Amino acid sequence: MTTETQGSAAEPVQDQTAKEAYFTASQGQLIWARFKKQRAAMIAAALLFVLVLSGLFAPFLSPYDPTIAGRNKDYLNGAPTIPMFCDKNGCSSRPFLHALERERSMATNFRWVTTVNEDKRIYMEFFVEGAPYKLFGVIPMNTHLFGMQDGAFIHLFGTDAAGKDIFSRTLHAIWTSLQVGTIGVLIAFVMALVIGGISGYYGGWIDSVIQMVTDAVRTVPPIPLFMAVAAFMPPEMSAEARFFYISVLLGFINWPTLARRVRTHLLTERNQEYVLAAQLCGASSSHVIRRHLLPSFTSYIIVDLVISFPYMVLSETALSFIGLGLKDPVNSLGVMLQNVTSADVLLNYQWYFIPVIFFIALVLAFVFVGDGLRDAADPYSDNNK
Repeated sequence: MTTETQGSAAEPVQDQTAKEAYFTASQGQLIWARFKKQRAAMIAAALLFVLVLSGLFAPFLSPYDPTIAGRNKDYLNGAPTIPMFCDKNGCSSRPFLHALERERSMATNFRWVTTVNEDKRIYMEFFVEGAPYKLFGVIPMNTHLFGMQDGAFIHLFGTDAAGKDIFSRTLHAIWTSLQVGTIGVLIAFVMALVIGGISGYYGGWIDSVIQMVTDAVRTVPPIPLFMAVAAFMPPEMSAEARFFYISVLLGFINWPTLARRVRTHLLTERNQEYVLAAQLCGASSSHVIRRHLLPSFTSYIIVDLVISFPYMVLSETALSFIGLGLKDPVNSLGVMLQNVTSADVLLNYQWYFIPVIFFIALVLAFVFVGDGLRDAADPYSDNNK
């Protein structure tokens, strides 16, 4: 038998195997197969994965405490310091910075002036001991990924007006915004499943009453609501308590959209034969909803959760940006964006805008991943034809 004959004989076997794999695949496997075909969604998923990991390991990756305790009082509003390998004195196998020296100058009426000493190198070190922290909020550690020898400072993204390291603050801010979004999404998810499930399964007057309540919640303007809540929050409230209240409130005002989607799915599925068979076997309403109806569109619910996540992050950022959300010493993307509202920052301290890039990247990554999952979950989408 020739090679061509063997190849042609193997092709039908491969096609048959592919067809069997397709027809025996679960819904999740089919969605993943369609999702992998979308290059933009895959790139966004990789970026999102990196951002989530950077926020999760923020205490280890950041060289300093993001609060006032880790500030560099000798480098206020300092420009980014980028490690180098070569200078006028030659090259080195280890990254280094030039030493910064501060002295009072007669030319500036004896104010402090910072100069760069290009003849003195300070080398970067890895896995150094620094400020103590709790990794994942549980594991006590004091090891940081990088730092400088002799206790010198390195500021990859510069410092703010208080001398706090913007790189460390940005990583912690990503994690804080993700936490707020996660708590808000979980609260909205549970409420949407319960309210939307009852409304879609029972229908009738129960559905009418629930839909009136849902419409009433959707008409509540979020900004005046948060202004009222902020007015009742005492100034001495701890940062943890404010974080909790903001997260819960975001969840309570963002459940109607997801509840409508759950209701629509249940209205379509409740008259299917498998539901009638379960009812004839004596299954209770809660059992039918929990074990039969909700699993029938679990993948769609997951897609809705991913799509709603960036809106939670946007809501937290917007509220913190206008002073109604989180405040210092909590580091969130919204809190950091408050620092870029003045013309002085735009003209003189452009490195304040670096966290804006991370905010845009985080939101866009969620949007592209959500759109990709939505298309992958819909077998009739144009991208799946």
